[in-house]
This record gives sequence, C-alpha cells and structure tokens, in this order.
Amino acid sequence: MPTTTRIFNFAAGPAVLPLPVLEEAQRDLVSLPGVGMSVMEISHRSKTFDAIIQGAEADFRELAGVPDGYHVLFLQGGASTQFAMVPMNLLAPGATADYIVTGSWSKKAVKEAKKVGTVNIAATTEAEKFARIPRQDELSLTPGAAYVHMTSNNTIYGTAWKAEPQVGGVPLVCDASSDIFSRPIDVKKHALVYAGAQKNLGPSGVTVVVIRDDVAKRGSESLPTMLNYATHVAEKSLYNTPPVFGIYILGLVLKWLKANGGLTAMAKVNERKAAKVYAEIDRSGFYRGHAQKDSRSLMNITFRLPSEELEAQFVKGSTAAGFSGLKGHRSVGGLRASIYNAFPEEGIDALVSFMRDFEKKNG
Repeated sequence: MPTTTRIFNFAAGPAVLPLPVLEEAQRDLVSLPGVGMSVMEISHRSKTFDAIIQGAEADFRELAGVPDGYHVLFLQGGASTQFAMVPMNLLAPGATADYIVTGSWSKKAVKEAKKVGTVNIAATTEAEKFARIPRQDELSLTPGAAYVHMTSNNTIYGTAWKAEPQVGGVPLVCDASSDIFSRPIDVKKHALVYAGAQKNLGPSGVTVVVIRDDVAKRGSESLPTMLNYATHVAEKSLYNTPPVFGIYILGLVLKWLKANGGLTAMAKVNERKAAKVYAEIDRSGFYRGHAQKDSRSLMNITFRLPSEELEAQFVKGSTAAGFSGLKGHRSVGGLRASIYNAFPEEGIDALVSFMRDFEKKNG
C-alpha cells in the first residue's frame, strides 16, 4: 500500500518516479540490508556500491540492447554539460558539426557547440514555433561532418522524432533526455546517446552517456580531465565520487522496467496513455494541440484553450483537483501534460475526465 497520499504529477522534470521504487528506497534508506549504513554513506569504492553500479550498467545494457563496443557512463552535470562535452570531444579543429534544431534544448546545444568550433544548422522548424520535426528531405547535411546532433523528444514543444534521421556514415549524437527508455532504442544507429535521468530513469543528478568506443577516444589530451570521455571510460564512471544515491535509484528504476516487460511493453503503455489525452484534445476543437499530429510526443502533450483566461482557470482548477505541473512552458504558453514511464494510467483517466468537465462548464 502507498505510504503517503500522492497527487498526479504532470511536471516536465524532475518527474514522477515509480511508487515501488520510492517505497523500496524509503524502506532501506537508513540502512541497506546487510550493510548497516545508508546508500548515501557508503564509499563509492566499496564492494557494495560496486555491485550497485555494475548491476545498473548490466540492466541498462540488457534493456537497451547495448552492443559490444559501446560504453555506458554515469556522469554528472546534466544534459547541459553534455552540450559542451560533445563538441569538446568530437569536434576537431577545421571540422563542422551538423545540428538539427527542433526546440529550446537543441538551440542551447548549438550555442555551446559554437564556442568550440563550426556549426551548421542542418534544419530548423523555429519559424513554425517548433510544431513539427523536420522531414528527411529538409536536412542540409555537411559531407564528412564530425557528427550530426539531434534531440529525440522536445519537452517544451511536445514533439518527437518517430525514426532517426538518415545521416549516412556520419556519427549520430542524440540528446534523449526526455524520452529515453520510453520505447526501444537502436543503439547501433548512434555514436553517442546522452540523457539526464530525471524524466524516465531516476532523480536529477545522474546523466547517462552511451558512447561508441572509437568516439570515446576522439578527445584531445589537452581537454580538462573531467570533460574528457576517455577519463570516464578508463575509470568506469568512478574517476571522482559519482552521484551514489542517484545511481542507486536509477538501478531500482531499471529493475522496475524489467519487471514490467522492458521497453517494448513500456512503449505500448505509453502509446495507450498518450492516445487517451490526444483523443480528448482532438474530440471537439475546444482544446488545440500545439504539435502537428505526425510529430506528437508520447511524453509531453502540449495544448491550448480558446483564451489565456481559460488556461489560467484550467491550471487553477486542476491544482484543486489534485494535479500538479500542467502549466505550459512560458515560451509556448497553454498547458502541458508530461506523462513519463512512471506516470500512472489512472492519472491519465482523471485528467481526461477533468478536461471533459472543464469543457462542459466553459465550452
């Protein structure tokens, strides 16, 4: 049974975590079984933590089907640090990096990359308020580029790639922070995938990087030690004290994912949950989705009402109804329902019911 009364958390992140994970962590917080200390007190060099981090990596590899020749790293600094680390390690002098701009976070990634070297905007939908993902025929790719960077899911605008862009033999780098493990991922199509954990994998403070071995070796020895991927590969994410508690929780989340059928099963659940909300948005015209239908995200559902006044009333009423985090990002406005892996389906049904009632009263 739940140990506390919980509201429905639609926040974009840090986001809802699986209740069984929270309850296990609560139960063992003061003392890990057989250890006599909290996970927050044990040495990151201890056998206990070694088992935790190795177990997390093994489960991550199993769930994602990470092939040999790729390293799984547990780092710090969030995706925002990866915006800099990627070009620092992969963008050699005289080379060009291609960036596909589909929202605010990819724009920030471009800003950091330009501090390192030459950037080509291969495509952008900013003129359309990032309401869709660029088509393959819209991509203007640089022959022999150092890499192509994409953002798989755009939290603020509610759009997502349905398939990876075709980039030939150029290394594909993906910021998967807001949809990682929401569906199966073909790691072999990527040279590097990075993700902040705080949407689908765990608490804030952990950043997962999956990097192909040849790409991990690209960084110059002149790079700061902590900003060189080779450092973390050689030290197996233990060059300095890692975010021990965050990795512990991430490990519990991965076990929860395995117990619930893995990524294929999770994708079916996510598709079902999102379809219920999108169906309500499309039903009458009272609600209006921001993202074009063929670019809609399963993780972040963005929509508007006929007026900003009604949107403010919706947010106020939803808070009173036991919902949190439905106000849209300031750059888009409106409403946003973030429904990551751990978001319960009963919360989806409650939101749809609230939307129908709100329309009856205000439509």
